[in-house]
Amino acid sequence: MWIKLSPDIHLSTGKRVWGKQVFFSWKTRKICGGRQRRGDFERRTLEKRSKVCYNEGMDHRPDINRAQALYEEHGEVFSAFRRLLLEYNGRYNLTAITEEREVSIKHFLDSLAGEPLFPASARVLEVGSGAGFPSIPLMLVRPDLCFTLLESTGKKCDFLKVAAREFALSCTVCHVRAEDAGKEADFRERFDVCCARAVARLNTLLEYCLPFVREGGVFLAYKGSGAEEELAEAKHALSVLGGGEVKLYPYTLPDGMGERTIVVVKKIRRTPLKYPRGRGKERSDPL
Repeated sequence: MWIKLSPDIHLSTGKRVWGKQVFFSWKTRKICGGRQRRGDFERRTLEKRSKVCYNEGMDHRPDINRAQALYEEHGEVFSAFRRLLLEYNGRYNLTAITEEREVSIKHFLDSLAGEPLFPASARVLEVGSGAGFPSIPLMLVRPDLCFTLLESTGKKCDFLKVAAREFALSCTVCHVRAEDAGKEADFRERFDVCCARAVARLNTLLEYCLPFVREGGVFLAYKGSGAEEELAEAKHALSVLGGGEVKLYPYTLPDGMGERTIVVVKKIRRTPLKYPRGRGKERSDPL
């Protein structure tokens, strides 16, 4: 299976350029080149978008007001992404949320709420990317972040590639299961941040995600209002997998659309090589 890597971006203008496109084979580890196609939506200049980048002096916690400001600042590109999402939703079954206001709040604002938690120029891996939340909204406002997107469903990978091409996003899309990628040297403990949203309960997520995080890095789990309960049942998994300090950051979505929590787990030691266990044990027999 060939996986398309990120397109070439002209660093001074932030726009796509004509040139070669690089593909990576998960099976053979070979690279080949091909002609790059122009996307329908040019990436905004890095100079204009840089003003929303991570501020070293800010309070690093989820902020729904900041999320709203980012969304409004980049309203044009988010409108284009929403149209693309709904266009492909009928074919690929990407989301049950289709009303415009709900998409904006439950997908876009929820994704952007965690933006202050992502360090500048971080290498980020997202597990279970699905339709690209939180990764795509974050990349649209944070061009400094370097994302790798893991997704086990082929049709969803196809959509992620379309979105990456249309908005000239610098990311890698990998059609692979997290439990398989977690054993690979190219992925294991290579990332500053791993994130996941609406994938599994926390004890299962920790086994999927902590193997990707370097020592000193963090895992971010986008959760609902039951995060404290999930954390209580995940204490053993935290200890076994190398997790350390945990912080919970609750916030409320606008228009009464729900309570959310981002769980931040600091990784303090390496994950034993036998994890993830694979063959579905992460879900059927969680730690």
